[in-house]
Amino acid sequence: MQRSKKLTALALGLALPMALTLSACTAGGSGGDSGSGDGDDNTLTVWAWDPAFNIYAMEEAEKVYQQDHPDFSLDITEVTWDDLQTKLTTLAQSQAFDELPDIFLMQNNAFQKNVINYPDLFSTYTGDAVDFSEFPQSVVDYSTIDDENYGVPFDSGTAVTALRTDVLEQAGYTVDDFTDITWADFITKGKDVLAKTGQPLLSGQAGSADLPVMMLQSAGASLFDDEGNPTIVDNEALNAAVDVYTQLVESGVLVEVNSWDEYIGTLVNGNVAGTVNGIWIVGSIQTAEDQSGTWGMTNVPKLEVPDATNYTANGGSSWAISSTGNTELAEDFLGATFAGSTELYDTILPKAGAVANWIPAGDSDVYAEPQEFWGGQPIFQQVVAFGAKVPSNNTGAYYYEARDAVSAAMTQIMGGTDRDQALAEAQANVEFAMQ
Repeated sequence: MQRSKKLTALALGLALPMALTLSACTAGGSGGDSGSGDGDDNTLTVWAWDPAFNIYAMEEAEKVYQQDHPDFSLDITEVTWDDLQTKLTTLAQSQAFDELPDIFLMQNNAFQKNVINYPDLFSTYTGDAVDFSEFPQSVVDYSTIDDENYGVPFDSGTAVTALRTDVLEQAGYTVDDFTDITWADFITKGKDVLAKTGQPLLSGQAGSADLPVMMLQSAGASLFDDEGNPTIVDNEALNAAVDVYTQLVESGVLVEVNSWDEYIGTLVNGNVAGTVNGIWIVGSIQTAEDQSGTWGMTNVPKLEVPDATNYTANGGSSWAISSTGNTELAEDFLGATFAGSTELYDTILPKAGAVANWIPAGDSDVYAEPQEFWGGQPIFQQVVAFGAKVPSNNTGAYYYEARDAVSAAMTQIMGGTDRDQALAEAQANVEFAMQ
């Protein structure tokens, strides 16, 4: 799933009280396409996407840091994820490192690939400004290469099961009945709900491997081994995930649709009674104001394989520091804000829906507030606790190639191709891409 769609979902669902544009980026920056060489020791340049989410969070972080550093400022440039990736590749190939910003945002699943392929673009976090033990290890691992930390985790991709409590009640269930269960239990109960109410529990975009990959991570498994070799073939957890997905579709518990917009439509139009996805999905769900109070949230079902858990993730991003910027100031700024300020997370949560990966944020009064839309559940406090339990897995340098190959295999499997044959073809395609 493209991150830009996820962020749009949040922005749509949490109706910001202000129009956030690049012209309003910061008191200290023009928002121009600048790198780090502005000669101002108190100014940091930043590249990020989405003014209403990531850039807004940076603006608020600037205000927090200015409380103790009044001369500090940020110069923020909006750069879409696709453009940012292109810029990094171009700068690495041209060795134009002086055009890098001090700080730039990275998708978690792309972090290792970029550091491995373009190590000269990145600086490690060498000081003690950031306590990485205060973040979920699974998230820290995305930006850890050879035991060196390259990123400060920002927004959470922790996955949840969101369910319509009114539909469950019609079938004689509550959210508690879907807590700490297996996927086999989920399918059994989902078939019962379908029979009694006519409502499928889930929907998903056809040809997407997002749900199977989430299942895979919930067991701490990966599409790669520790040496970076693809493990799509003879992967017990992946086989189990593919089989579960097939059962979900064949039983009618999960309805496949053709596009992202159709998927969102199934939720807000009441065509299905739930979803399993990253916490960012709440933004889209909450656009259905008439459904307020009829939703509940819990953890995800688990596979019946070794090391299975009820916790996983989908998406998320982290802040990287460039190799040629003001690394000391950048590290101190990020450590004092995204890795050290409850005030920051309390501010950006209600306005942008930016759920913290920083575990201490979950202890704040703001995170503990009951959410009316979710039947009074303190869902944000709960999801921070879920995030601390998500198993680590190895994304490798070719994560997106492997994910796309598995997505293609899922399409074949749902069309009748033998599972092992389709996954063998997927592995062969990834191996070819790695040559």
